[in-house]
Amino acid sequence: MGERHVGGRNGGTDLAWAALGGDPALTERIAFGGPPGLLPARLPAMSLARSTVAVCALAAAELAARRNGGPVPAVRVDDGAVATAFLSERHLRIDGRACSSFAPLSRFWRTADGWVRTHANYPHHRARLLHVLDLPETAEAPDVATVLAGRRAAGIEETVCAAGGLAVVARTPGEWAAHPQGAAVAAHPLLTLGALDAGVPPRPLPPLAGPPTLPAAGLRVLDLTRVIAGPVATRTLALLGADVLRIDAPQLPESQDAHGDTGFGKRSAALDLGSPAGRASFEELLSRADVVVTGYRPGALDRFGLTPEALAARRPGLVVARLSAWGDDGPWGGRRGFDSLVQVATGIAAVEADAGSASEDSQESTGGAKRSGTPGALPAQALDHGTGYLLAAAVFRALTEQSRTGGSFLATLALARTARWLMHDLGADGEPNAGPEGHGHAAQAADSYDPAAHLRETDSPLGRLRHALPPVSFDGAPATWATPPGRCGTDAPVWR
Repeated sequence: MGERHVGGRNGGTDLAWAALGGDPALTERIAFGGPPGLLPARLPAMSLARSTVAVCALAAAELAARRNGGPVPAVRVDDGAVATAFLSERHLRIDGRACSSFAPLSRFWRTADGWVRTHANYPHHRARLLHVLDLPETAEAPDVATVLAGRRAAGIEETVCAAGGLAVVARTPGEWAAHPQGAAVAAHPLLTLGALDAGVPPRPLPPLAGPPTLPAAGLRVLDLTRVIAGPVATRTLALLGADVLRIDAPQLPESQDAHGDTGFGKRSAALDLGSPAGRASFEELLSRADVVVTGYRPGALDRFGLTPEALAARRPGLVVARLSAWGDDGPWGGRRGFDSLVQVATGIAAVEADAGSASEDSQESTGGAKRSGTPGALPAQALDHGTGYLLAAAVFRALTEQSRTGGSFLATLALARTARWLMHDLGADGEPNAGPEGHGHAAQAADSYDPAAHLRETDSPLGRLRHALPPVSFDGAPATWATPPGRCGTDAPVWR
């Protein structure tokens, strides 16, 4: 793949690996290659993508070495595979049908004094938005545009969010830095990873049989995540051998198409944690779990006794990985959020405005091409995907440390922290496509990059799937998942 070793492409990888507490010398095991100029943007989106995949693969390779007693396998990172995977939801086809789309009311809107972005892909979020705007359920985009055009952006944000909907003002980086939530995010590192309870003895990990090398073989993962970031993390754990069981509340709607992208290697069960039977089933699963991954907004699961401390008390030695949109504290700590909204609030959309690199969801549905001044977007939902690979990396690193020192572990990540890393800490890493002058390199990249090389067709219970292959690669790693995705909520809530 035209490999080039670490030099010139490892700045972001070093930063992420340091955040994970990894041995700096291990980054020498990584080789980078692939076509240049992918995911072109003003911000270093490709560096973020490459770095997060690299540390995920390295953390998995480190765990494999820990279980086998041998050297850490060599890691390979191919930019073509990474860029394709970061657009996996757009590449997905089910019986030839394209699946990636945003709902008509999930978009930018011009207001009396600026722009807001709404998210209304889920029916209950759409209903709350329309209720706040005093519009009927049958209202369409032109009706919403008329109402919002006469209102101030900040008022829209507050009233919609207070009603449980999703709307965010398009801020500049400076405005976000001055915002109380921006200040709260800035007070934290990219991620945190540490012991919840240091008094628990190490759990022995049996040696691995291979190839392929599956560093998570025999481990059980409870997956309480939705949408993209969390499911990407657990999809990666499943790739590398974990028994991943996703749990969803039966009363919450979920997109089968989204699960078709992120459900590879997993099983999916519906479980009502508010019912005695559902809670009993969950506690039985927890009693044998090694990892719990949560992706709901902070506080949403507390009433079920699912705080990290409570989980670790009931299952000593557990690894808990927790993901949120805005972080655990600050005035927005308990708010809902998605990648598209975090890009808008943190100033990414302002930086990428009219950059020619906006993703498909940033286009104005009423006018087609963007007008001057319209906020932009990264070329992929890179905060989601990047945070997902960081989350998986944190789990692998926690499992390695737990096997050495014992203890229960907690990893915390947030899309807004990843956004800050992208904007302030990551740097361009010498990328030819970073910066306003770099967009011309997209055409050059297109000549040498064929995503088909990183796509595969697979039969599944959903139909014939065309899907992106996993970008996480090291010596002995599997090329794809053992099983295709099934239908949401149709598996029994039991371990294999």
